[in-house]
Amino acid sequence: MSQQRLPSATGPEHAGTLPEYAERVLDVAERIPPGRVMTYGDVAEWLEEGGPRQVGRVMALYGGAVPWWRVVRADGVLLPGHELRALDHYRAEGTPLKEASRAADGHLPRLEMKRARWDGGGHADAAGHADAAGHVRGGGRAGGHLSGLPPSDVPPYDL
Repeated sequence: MSQQRLPSATGPEHAGTLPEYAERVLDVAERIPPGRVMTYGDVAEWLEEGGPRQVGRVMALYGGAVPWWRVVRADGVLLPGHELRALDHYRAEGTPLKEASRAADGHLPRLEMKRARWDGGGHADAAGHADAAGHVRGGGRAGGHLSGLPPSDVPPYDL
């Protein structure tokens, strides 16, 4: 797996555009079904490019217009600084959670990764196709993440 760097999105050559890798990451985030999650590393592995840090960087810069709460840390800890917003989404979608013990810092639950984790199977790509095993890889943009302003619950990820 390559550990390539993302191009800077601050230069005039990227004004109004999204790097191709970022589009692919956001496309995967849009495909994750409600109530399920993928880790940053899962997304990179699914794309067969980059790694967890590159996926995290994309989500930090551009993830506000997609279901950002569905791309998570492998340990199931909720996104620092955005725990309550994410928790609202998880509860609304029925995402499996492990309730925190009273001794846990902040008494916040974690994601129950064994049950919540999605492997990309059984979900069609933007063209409505899945491979013979029911897995979707690569493919075109599902669209939607570039149009308009991000929703008001957009987390400014801190990496």
